[in-house]
Parts: sequence; structure tokens; C-alpha cells
Amino acid sequence: MLSYSVLDANVVDVEKRRNPSKHYVYIINVTWSDSTSQIIYRRYSKFFDLQMQLLDKFPIEGGQKDPKQRIIPFLPGKILFRRSHIRDVAVKRLKPIDEYCRALVRLPPHISQCDEVFRFFEARPEDINPPKDCFLRSSMEILVTILIYT
Repeated sequence: MLSYSVLDANVVDVEKRRNPSKHYVYIINVTWSDSTSQIIYRRYSKFFDLQMQLLDKFPIEGGQKDPKQRIIPFLPGKILFRRSHIRDVAVKRLKPIDEYCRALVRLPPHISQCDEVFRFFEARPEDINPPKDCFLRSSMEILVTILIYT
């Protein structure tokens, strides 16, 4: 376990990306135990990967033996959709994914501060220097969104 941990994680919006292919990312404001905050961007598939890692690492807390003992939150499921509905799906998942993140960082420390959770919320190079897509929002627009919804 690390001495540096995530205090809060708020999913504030979704954003369309075009590189390497068209997809949506969730914009997450992460607050760390040292009182710093960072904006990170994650695709749904990365949330899904994290969920699978946590369920494998913590089978009891994932309810595999006894569903009543499950404390790991449920992630909104994968949805099959037509190309024209991708944004609708991303927007519809925003609130449940926000609730998932908030619940995840409030779990007991052996889960909320494990390496997998830390690595998921840790800023990556593409978070610090996001691609310059024509749809990419400015930092100021993201900050205003954060201030409005937190």
C-alpha cells in the first residue's frame, strides 16, 4: 500500500477523441491525499479493465463466494449500440461511472489504496498533454464544469 492515495474522484464530463480512432473519454477530477488535484481522461474500457482486476484480486469483497459480502461497487455494464448512439451511451454512463469512482475511493484502504486503483487514477502522459483534437475542450472550460458540479 502507498502512503499517497486518492481522496476523491469526480467524473465531470465526457469528451470525444479522434486519435487513434473515434471514441469518448470520461473527464475525471482526482483529488490526492496531498491536497493536489489533477484532471485525467479514461475510456470506458479502462474502467472495465480495473473492475476485472479488482474482482480477481479481491474475490470475497467482489462477492464471488457470498454475494452478500460484496463491497466492490458495480460498474455499469457494456452496452451494444449503433454508431450513431455512442455519445448518448457515454453521457448516460456518466453519472453511474461517477458514482462508481466515488464508491471505489471510499472502500477500505486495502482496496482503495491498492496498486491497481492508484495506477488507474495516476496521471499518464496523455492526461498531462492530451491530443489536440478539434473537439478537445480548453482547460478553462473543464475547470468551469468542475466548479459548477462540485
